[in-house]
Amino acid sequence: MTAEANTGGAAQAGHHRLLPLLLAMAMFVLVVDTSLMNVSISAVVHDLGTTVSGVQSAIALEALVSAAFILIGGKVGDLIGRKRAYTLGLLGYAIGALAMTFAQGLTAIIIFWAVLGGIGASLLLPGMQSLIHGNFEGAAQTRVYALVGAAAAIAAAIGPLLGGFITTFLSWRVAFALEVVIIAIVLSGLGLVRDVAYTGPRSVDLVGALLSVLGMGGIVLGILVWQEGGEAVGAFIGVGAIALATLVWWLVRRKRRGKPTLLDPDLFASKMFRLGISQQMLQQIALGGTMIVLPIYLQMVLEYNALQAGLSLAPLSLSMFGMALLAGKRSGRRRPSSVVRWGFLLLTIGIALLIPIVPRAEFGWALIVPLLIAGSGLGLLVSQLNNYTLSPISNERVSEAAGTNSAAGSFGLSFGLAFAGAVMLAMLSISFTAMAEDSAVLPEADQVQVAQRLEDDAQVMSNTQLEQLLVDRPEEVQDEIIRINTDARHLALQIALLIPMLAGLIGFLNAFRMMRLPDPAPSSSSEGNLLG
Repeated sequence: MTAEANTGGAAQAGHHRLLPLLLAMAMFVLVVDTSLMNVSISAVVHDLGTTVSGVQSAIALEALVSAAFILIGGKVGDLIGRKRAYTLGLLGYAIGALAMTFAQGLTAIIIFWAVLGGIGASLLLPGMQSLIHGNFEGAAQTRVYALVGAAAAIAAAIGPLLGGFITTFLSWRVAFALEVVIIAIVLSGLGLVRDVAYTGPRSVDLVGALLSVLGMGGIVLGILVWQEGGEAVGAFIGVGAIALATLVWWLVRRKRRGKPTLLDPDLFASKMFRLGISQQMLQQIALGGTMIVLPIYLQMVLEYNALQAGLSLAPLSLSMFGMALLAGKRSGRRRPSSVVRWGFLLLTIGIALLIPIVPRAEFGWALIVPLLIAGSGLGLLVSQLNNYTLSPISNERVSEAAGTNSAAGSFGLSFGLAFAGAVMLAMLSISFTAMAEDSAVLPEADQVQVAQRLEDDAQVMSNTQLEQLLVDRPEEVQDEIIRINTDARHLALQIALLIPMLAGLIGFLNAFRMMRLPDPAPSSSSEGNLLG
């Protein structure tokens, strides 16, 4: 009996030591994946012979799919088992990373990395949260949440540097292959995971699920179609807006009839929760817009490789990480709403300072001061928003509330990525065409050709790429088109940066509404914030 007890105790101790590490590794891969794509845009475009707009569309689509299906992913975990959903999520991410390792074209990236990987994330996040709740208790549970949250923060901080280093000295394919290896290690520890039974209603709100996908998917997909020069943009966005409005009506109606809903509309009865969700979305719109514009600027304007781009972005990610830790330790000294207000103010100021620097900077470190300011603002927001949003929610409903919070954040991220990218390409096309038509150097035939080419395929190009295309043109025509490309590109990037700046400004103004509410009471439910 004693030997059996010792064996069981040793197994339990191993469970509590190894399982948290494996969960942290899963979260690390989840967060670092997008950072890797951002700093590898130029290399992916070159190796696959595709366009910048195509790759940025794939990045936005991955975030969109994750947002559109995360609420459904939580319900799927309830029905098939949280451990099984967690496993399927890891497998989806592994297939996406494996597809990136061997991809020969953009189609494979869109299908396997963006769509399948996004669905994997929608299963992985809620499944992971439920498993932490069910496998750990008390102080151990708090420590696991802290470890997983730290893994996410570290991945966000070093992701651009790590991805840039591997891409530059090895290959972006090697980086994704390493993701597969890490996921394989995590999957090897599934025997340590104890499944968590679901005791609630097992019926599925299929209509609510469909409306949520149509709503969030329609809006962002419409923006992506606009970005690629497609048609029926207004129809996509209109369907999305109508579906979201119908979803609200449907959830309220179904709740009144006492039937299970995709998410409980009563969650939004709390003004604090509503404000927290909106601020979370605005923060992610600002982050998404910034993290699509800056990597393109560094790689296509300054013609940096992935490592140089990662190093140039380091002030943003590292200051965000450092400020989040500092603000978390001193969280009791200031009102959360005041910290959020300062966060949005610093974020807005940092992005605003970038706008006049873009046409003048000749190297990435010229961005260091604005990035440190913006990153500090993001760090303040990261330290407060999830706790603020989930604080009024009871322990019984925190999983559903955290899923809603994650969906809002993912939707904001995908919207920021797609909208800033679409605005950038639209302005590039408009300004390039206008400058070409006003040129006294370009012959009329070249002006028409430039306008027609951009209308069919607007994309950000480096001057080196453009010089290769113009090799058979007269020297004065080459110089003029290079000049126009430089000026138009700077203007497009500046206008695109207005999107995250506007999101930050709205968040700052919204924080004054938060200031009028009482501070959130300390709640154990807020422990779940680190996965939100």
